[in-house]
Amino acid sequence: MTDPGTGTHAPAADRLLLDAARTGDVDGVRDALRAGARVEARDEELRSPLLLASLGSHVEAARLLVAAGADPDAQDRREDSAWLVTGVTGSVAMMRVLLPAHPDLTLTNRFGGISVIPASERGHVGYVRAVLAETDIDVNHVNRLGWTALLEAVILGDGGRPHQEVVELLLAAGAVPDLADQDGTTPLEHAERRGFDVITALLRKAQA
Repeated sequence: MTDPGTGTHAPAADRLLLDAARTGDVDGVRDALRAGARVEARDEELRSPLLLASLGSHVEAARLLVAAGADPDAQDRREDSAWLVTGVTGSVAMMRVLLPAHPDLTLTNRFGGISVIPASERGHVGYVRAVLAETDIDVNHVNRLGWTALLEAVILGDGGRPHQEVVELLLAAGAVPDLADQDGTTPLEHAERRGFDVITALLRKAQA
């Protein structure tokens, strides 16, 4: 965009937009856009306003940015995007704000993972339930570590109720229960080694 008064781009407005998105200042986002800020401005880490809003789970600021045409797939130096970050934060509200912008569900982070993988690792039950129900995300995607969402839920989870529910949701959505990691170790074997009795039982039932 350009400054309507000069016909040139207004870098100060970009900075205002980035700051407003980072803090969730909805009025600030609106004012910066009106002042000529670029919706795809970047900070020093190449984070876009929408990515900053997503990192902070600032839903209403993100809604304004999406309406202004912000790209949910724009990645920063760490290969994070607004969409990918929803799997880390577990924000179902942010996920739903971004869906109308048609995020690329196959876009991967620096670990080669899609959003459902970090969500499963962290035990974000609500997010896993929503993203599986409301999108066609690949439940069996394998990241660069050789892990699926199911493997991450078992290997990096604590075996407690949230991770048990995540495992149930993944299996119900078609996760292959015996898809092994790069060492040939299955989710069931990992669960047995870690003493996760409930998850072990779920995986045995799924493989029966």
